[in-house]
Amino acid sequence: MTTGATALILSGGPGYSDPWHPFERTSEALAGVLRGAGHRVSVSTSVAERLADLAGVDLLVVTAPLPDDPLPPEDLDAASRGLRAYLDRGGAILAVHVGVTTLLGLPEWGSIVGARWVPERSGHPPLAHAEVARLDDPRTGPAGRFSLFDERYSDLALEEGLSVVVQHEHDGRTHPLVWTRAEGRARIIADALGHGPESFDSAEHRDVVLQLVQWALAS
Repeated sequence: MTTGATALILSGGPGYSDPWHPFERTSEALAGVLRGAGHRVSVSTSVAERLADLAGVDLLVVTAPLPDDPLPPEDLDAASRGLRAYLDRGGAILAVHVGVTTLLGLPEWGSIVGARWVPERSGHPPLAHAEVARLDDPRTGPAGRFSLFDERYSDLALEEGLSVVVQHEHDGRTHPLVWTRAEGRARIIADALGHGPESFDSAEHRDVVLQLVQWALAS
């Protein structure tokens, strides 16, 4: 399945907020990108409730921070079971920006996506226009560079074996920004870009996302 998939965007919103990210506008921009490729898209801020039951979802998109208040253990357990069932049946995942490092605080999320935010170590340059490097990859085409208005996560704790697609230079070192990995039958995309809707004004960024979504849905 590569087109016409059913996508669910789990977005920040009521109960899942922070003072830095315009989740509603970013999620609508993401929805527009996916709809433009022929996918059916819904957006939900009921993160834990939807994770508990992902029936009918082909592509799970995560762009939500930690919950404002601690969730009951039974809700976390149900969400964890729902996510595991989704992965076991080969569901595709696209984690975007803050969604790469937060999903209800579930301990397994870091190993699923391949990265963790490390307090006092991880960070990013200021939100600004920046140039990033796309690596040569059969899914996204030849190497090249493109610019966009975004934050660029740096110094994340990364799992081994990631397939890096986009990276950037900061403080004299190279940091992955977009990568993929597989977990059993499931294919996972991590896109540490996407701080706000302006990120998806970049045609190159949109193309990378859609080409990797096509790969993820083809599992």
